[in-house]
Amino acid sequence: MYDPTVARLTYRGLLGRRRALILGALPVLLIVISIAVRVFAGADDQVASDVLGGFALATMVPIIGVIAGTGAIGPEIDDGSVVYLLAKPIKRPTIIFTKLIVAIAVTMAFSAIPTFLAGMILNGNGQQIAVAYTVAALVASIAYAALFLLLGTVTRHAVVFGLVYALVWEALFGSLVSGARTLSVQQWSLAVAHKVTGGDLVTSDVGLTTATVLLVAVTVAATWFAGQKLRTLTLAGEE
Repeated sequence: MYDPTVARLTYRGLLGRRRALILGALPVLLIVISIAVRVFAGADDQVASDVLGGFALATMVPIIGVIAGTGAIGPEIDDGSVVYLLAKPIKRPTIIFTKLIVAIAVTMAFSAIPTFLAGMILNGNGQQIAVAYTVAALVASIAYAALFLLLGTVTRHAVVFGLVYALVWEALFGSLVSGARTLSVQQWSLAVAHKVTGGDLVTSDVGLTTATVLLVAVTVAATWFAGQKLRTLTLAGEE
């Protein structure tokens, strides 16, 4: 289910100079903000939770997920080079699964690690806040990568739709409409973070059991649909 050659090509595409700079911009900004907050506000658990929840998990993680998820396959479909990949004797589910693993790894590396470092800077992991949000970032990375990889296979405007979901649906509607929070990867990951802290600093509108089921279901379903779409592209290319 994992092809090293496909993985190497995907890593090369995702971590090219321009995309790497984009991926690294938000983590650097998070660290800078965390240092500034610590200097001016001191070590405060509530402030640390606000920064990690409001910027790291709500903004940085989904945007990095959009870049990594859509970038894992979208550019190849757009420029037609995916045809050469599909011509190789590699099973289509293997291609999708390999690209998903790469997208997850990149998203985790550029989101979870900076989140942990920022948490340590902000309050030294007081009340397990740094660990909780790091776990949330890891969990969210998996679902975001699968969702945005699917978008990359079904539309040429995957980045736009991904940003709409991340910044409009989750950030805007999620803050205004309580029902929308149930369909939010951010809220699902917050449910996991709440379990880690065991306190009230991190809260979620979704229960842990529901969040876990939805995270698994969305990841599996998105990966399956992406594989089916790739099969369709293969048939179109052969015709």
